Amino acid sequence: MNSSVSEYLKTKVAIVGAGPFGLELAVALKRHGIRFEIFDSGAIGQTISWWAPGTRWFSSNERIAIAGVPLLTPNQAKATREEYLTYLCSVARQFDIHVRNYEPVVEINLRHPGFTVVTKWQDAGRETQCEAVVLAVGGLDRARKLGIEGEDLPHVDGYLRELHRYYGRKVLIVGGRNSAVEAALRLYHAGAEVSLSYRGEQLPQDHIKYWLLPEIQGLIRSGQITAYFTTSPVRITPSHVMLQPGDTKGTAGEKVVEAEEVLTLIGYEQDKTLLHAAGVDLVGDAQRPQYDPETMETNVPGLYVGGTAVAGTQSSSYKIFLENCHQHVDQILAHMTGQSPAATDEEFKRQIKAAPES
Repeated sequence: MNSSVSEYLKTKVAIVGAGPFGLELAVALKRHGIRFEIFDSGAIGQTISWWAPGTRWFSSNERIAIAGVPLLTPNQAKATREEYLTYLCSVARQFDIHVRNYEPVVEINLRHPGFTVVTKWQDAGRETQCEAVVLAVGGLDRARKLGIEGEDLPHVDGYLRELHRYYGRKVLIVGGRNSAVEAALRLYHAGAEVSLSYRGEQLPQDHIKYWLLPEIQGLIRSGQITAYFTTSPVRITPSHVMLQPGDTKGTAGEKVVEAEEVLTLIGYEQDKTLLHAAGVDLVGDAQRPQYDPETMETNVPGLYVGGTAVAGTQSSSYKIFLENCHQHVDQILAHMTGQSPAATDEEFKRQIKAAPES
C-alpha cells in the first residue's frame, strides 16, 4: 500500500477533465446507471475560464449546448465566457454531478483488469480503481512559446487578462489570427496603445472572424493600431521588443518597439503527459492520440479519448470543435455497454468536414 495515498476509491469509469465534453459524458453515464468519478486539475470548464472576460463564443448556442440542456442567453446572443461557465455549473448541479475539482490526475496505471488512477489530493493523494478511463483533456492546455530571450519576463504573457490592467499601457501583440486580432481590438477600445507583430505580409483573412476583419484593417490603415508585418520577435527586454524583418539574420534591419506589456498570442498546445504515461500512441504532426473512430477506444484497451482531445495539438486550421464531438459520448457509451456504435467512421469524417473553422 502506498503510504503517500490517503484515500482509495472504486468505480467503473474515471473521467479526466470536467470541460463540456467531460460533463456531457458524465451525464450520459449517470442516465445509464454507470458509476463514475470525474476529475479536473482546476475548476469546471478550466480552459474556458482563462479566456479574457467578456469573450464570446464563435459557435451558436445550440451547437455548444450539452446533455440536452438548452443554452439560453439574453437577446439570444452567442454566449460569453461568463455565461457559458455559469451554464456548465448549472448542468452539473441539475444532474448532481460531483466534480473533483482541483484534483489533478498524475498517473494512470494499468491493472489486471482495469486501471488505477492516481490524483493529487490534499497533502497526499488518492487512488481510484476503475474498469475504464476516458481522457477528456481538450487540446489547449498551455500557450505556445516563441523560444526567444526574455520570453519569461513578468510582463510577457500568453493570455489576455482583465482588460482594465492594460489601460494607458503600450502593448505589443505577437500573432495575427483570431485571438491576436480580437485582443488588439479589445485592448484598443479599453484605452491601451496597441501594436502588432505578424510574420505574414498581411492578416490571414480566412482565419479571422468575419466581424473583426473590417475593424482591424481600418484601425491599421488609420495608424491607430501599428502593425509590423513580416516581422518576428527575436529578443524581449523589460522595456522593448526587438523585431527581425522577413528572413534577415543578425541585427540588420532590426526594429526596436517599446512595450510595457507583451502578449504572445500565437496559439496553444496540448499537454501530452498523461497520454504518454498511459501508453497511448501519438500519431501525425499534431501528435494526436491513436483511437478507433467508431468506439473512441485508444490502442490501450479500456482507455478512451473524446472531445477536442482527439485532435492533439491543432494547427492554425482547426477542424475539431466541441460542436462536432457530441457524438463521441454515444460512441463511448455504446462500446462500454456492448451496443452498436452510434456513429460510423464516415459520419464522423463528414461532420468534421462540415464544421466551421474558428
